[in-house]
Amino acid sequence: MAKALGILGLQGDYALHARALHRLGIPHRLVKWPEDLKDTSGLILPGGESTTFLNLMEKTGLRDAILRFAQEKPLMGTCAGLIVLATRIQNQKMKTLGLIDLEAKRNAFGRQIHSFQAPVRILPFQDHPSFDGVFIRAPQILSLGGETQALGFYQEQVVMARNRNVLVMTFHPELTADTRIHRFFYQSFVQTV
Repeated sequence: MAKALGILGLQGDYALHARALHRLGIPHRLVKWPEDLKDTSGLILPGGESTTFLNLMEKTGLRDAILRFAQEKPLMGTCAGLIVLATRIQNQKMKTLGLIDLEAKRNAFGRQIHSFQAPVRILPFQDHPSFDGVFIRAPQILSLGGETQALGFYQEQVVMARNRNVLVMTFHPELTADTRIHRFFYQSFVQTV
């Protein structure tokens, strides 16, 4: 039996990620405690509130557990998940996980009322690169460092990036019926470990 893909279930829109994985037939489970990471094949960090995520991860012991987990397993972060995984946050002294070398700016597109949908161009989807990006209080990727590669663009702005085992995006793929990003993470990151 295949190992389940974990979804951080502390706060945020984890149920929508679970729905996307269910549509793809990918076994999954919620991760709320360090022991929940046992026998999981990867971890999705959903959108939500990044400061709350970091505080709850510290209180539950998940911070250190995820750092150990990430030494061998892949992670995907959407919106607030990107903030939690980034190495640098502009004008913030947040103690992030620092697992992908990029600088981000929180809520760069404005408040909730400034949320929008727009087509983004996903480079790995060569046959049909357009993806409906849903941006809700979205962060902005300001710069990439080290071995971090740009994978997706809104206009000319990077909105999706990866390194060896971490995939992040500023938008919410789980808010669409299009499961290609979840499939890409599973096939290109999880199944290759």
